[in-house]
Amino acid sequence: MTNSPPPPRSRLQRLWLCEAIRLREDHAGPLEDVEANRLARQTDGALASRIEARALFLARRDGQLQAQRHWLQGARLALLALLILALVGGAGLALAALGDGSRPVNVFWALGSLLGIHLLTLLAWLLGIAFAGEHQAALGRLWLWLSEKLARDAAAAQLGPALVLLLQRRRLNRWLLGALVHGLWLVALLAATLMLLLLLSTQRYGFVWETTLLGSDAFVALTHLLGALPALLGFPLPDVDTIRASGDSALLVETARHAWAGWLLGVLLVFGLLPRALFLLLCLWRWWHDSARLRLDLALPGYRLLAERLQPPAERLGVLDAEPQALHQPLSGHSALATDGALLVAVELDDSRPWPPQVGKGVANAGVLDSREQRQHLLDQLSRFPPARLAVAVDPRRSPDRGTLALLGELSRTAAATRVWLLPPPPGEALDSQRLGDWHEALQRLGLAFSDAAPLAWLETGHD
Repeated sequence: MTNSPPPPRSRLQRLWLCEAIRLREDHAGPLEDVEANRLARQTDGALASRIEARALFLARRDGQLQAQRHWLQGARLALLALLILALVGGAGLALAALGDGSRPVNVFWALGSLLGIHLLTLLAWLLGIAFAGEHQAALGRLWLWLSEKLARDAAAAQLGPALVLLLQRRRLNRWLLGALVHGLWLVALLAATLMLLLLLSTQRYGFVWETTLLGSDAFVALTHLLGALPALLGFPLPDVDTIRASGDSALLVETARHAWAGWLLGVLLVFGLLPRALFLLLCLWRWWHDSARLRLDLALPGYRLLAERLQPPAERLGVLDAEPQALHQPLSGHSALATDGALLVAVELDDSRPWPPQVGKGVANAGVLDSREQRQHLLDQLSRFPPARLAVAVDPRRSPDRGTLALLGELSRTAAATRVWLLPPPPGEALDSQRLGDWHEALQRLGLAFSDAAPLAWLETGHD
C-alpha cells in the first residue's frame, strides 16, 4: 500500500470505483472492511462521501485502483487503434470513389461511396436515440470490448460493467458512445476529404452520370437539390448545360471538371463533415452537462447496508458480517503523516504475564488490547496522533490468527516504524517451535520487523 497509485482526481472515476466495489461485493460477498469503515467514519460529510472514502481504501488495498488505471490505458490504446482504422478507412473511401483516373467518374456512384454508409449509420443513431432510448453503436461496443482486452488485469473484471451501470443512471452512455462514434466518423470523413483534395489536385478526372430509366431532367434536379446548400458556402454548382452534357460523356472542358469536383467536395462537406461535427458537439455538451449531476444511487441494497456501518446510531459488538468468500492478505505499511513519540502496546495477554514493563521517559504505554472497543479507541487515537515508533507485544503461545495479523497490519499503518515483540514464555514453560515458526512466517509475509528481545531501547532512542 505504500507504493499504491494516488487517488483519482476525477469525480467520475471515484464514483466508478464505488460501483465496482459494490458489484464485487454483490458477486463475491462482503469484503473485510473494518479499517476501511473506521477511516470512512472519520470523513466529514454525508453518506456518499463516506462511501467514496471506503471504496477508495478498498480499491487501493485490493488492486482495483491500479486496475482502473490499466483499464483507462487500454481505453486510450483502443481509441488510438480505432482512430487509425478511421483514417485508413476514410482514405480508402476516397480512393474507391475516384479510382485511378483511367475511367470517367460516375458522380453519383462516387457520392454514394463517400456518404452512403455514413448516412445510414447516422440515421440508425438518430432512430436509436428517438425510439430505443438506450442505443449503443457497434463502434461503441467494440471500444468497450477492446478496452477490457487491452487492460490485461484480472482485478478489472467489474470495471467495465460498473462503468456501464453508472452511466446508464443518467443515460450518459448514449452521449459518451455517441461522441465516440461521431468523432470517429468525423475523422474518417476528414481523411476522405483530404484524400479527395489530394487526388483531384494531382490527377485529371472526368465526371459523368449514367442512367437507363431516368431522364436528364431528374439528374439536373437532383444535382441542384444537393448542391444548393454547398453553393451558399461558395462551392461551384454545375449549370444545366454542363449537367446535361455530362450524361453523354466526360467533358474535356476544364471549367466543367472544376464545377463537378467542387460540387462533390461541397456535398461531402455539407452532408458529411458538418452533421458529424454538430452531433459531436451536441454529445459532448450533453456529456459535460449531465455528468456534473451524476450521483450514487443510495437506494441500492448494497449502499443501504453501508449506511448502517458508516453512519451507525451506535457501535455494535460481535460479528457484524459473515466471513467473506475471498479473504484479502493483511498488509503492513507506515503513516505518511507527521509523527512524534513512542508507544508500547500489547495484544491479548493473559493474567500470568506481568504488564507493563518498565519503560523510559518519553515512551507511552497503551496497555493491553483485549476487546474490540479498546482496539477501535486506540486506532482512532493513532489516526489523529501517529507515533514515530510503535512496539506491539504478542504472546507467541497463541496462534497467529487472521484477526490478530490484520490488527498488526492496521497498527503498523498508523506509525512511522513498527516492531513486533514476541514475548518470552513465563518461567517454567517453553514455546512450541511449530507455533513460533508460524509466527515468524506470518510476520515475514506481513512485512513487519520482529524479535524476541525487548525493543525498549529502540523505543526510547530510535536505535538499538
